[in-house]
Amino acid sequence: MTTATSTSTIASFHLVRYGGRGAMKHMAFDRPLLRRAGGLRFWKLLGTGSGRSMSLGADLRRWALFAVWRGEDDLEEFLRSSPIADRWRAEASEYWQTRLAPLASRGAWAGRDPFGDLTARDDGGPGPVAVLTRASIRPGRLVAFYRSVPPVEELLRRQDGCLASVGMGEWPLARQATFSLWRDRRAVRAFAYQGQAHRQVIERVRAHDWYAEELFARFVPYAGEGSWDGRDPLG
Repeated sequence: MTTATSTSTIASFHLVRYGGRGAMKHMAFDRPLLRRAGGLRFWKLLGTGSGRSMSLGADLRRWALFAVWRGEDDLEEFLRSSPIADRWRAEASEYWQTRLAPLASRGAWAGRDPFGDLTARDDGGPGPVAVLTRASIRPGRLVAFYRSVPPVEELLRRQDGCLASVGMGEWPLARQATFSLWRDRRAVRAFAYQGQAHRQVIERVRAHDWYAEELFARFVPYAGEGSWDGRDPLG
């Protein structure tokens, strides 16, 4: 496990809703701009699902960006001068973002740990926690995986302490992720270890080797702004 501490590296999560499905084109056109963004160490553009966890349903009007920055100044410059951020402000019907101080990560995304050079820090103390889970699902395990989703989705919907959650994907069906916000670390642990549906899925994942690659990361979310489904979940 990699843990983070006295380092300037931060992450950010941006959730953008547009008025029409034509927003899909930005997934292609934004990539060259992101490759040239200063101080952007790692990024993924993600479509979002219609539910709170990894699911088959897609919301073609809402898209997400997860990014890891060399430092706060680089994110500030991106938000100030990038054509992507300009379009968010001009065209989005709803927009929410938060900055994320990495606490811990385990696993890999596209063959690398986005937080691989971070060194130890404390566990963040009291207050909200953000969790990113991501997996590449083996083709032979797709049916079993998606059959397991509805009970976990229902558990998330009813889970005390879950402030917000969204399922995402970088590639249809097989490369899925979830970003969630929690009241505190205790709420995260209650979902992970006390919820029977989630615990059973994790056991099956391990027993039957569902994932070719996976990543689990925790953050302290700060400086949230905008609205997510009509409200700021950190507000």
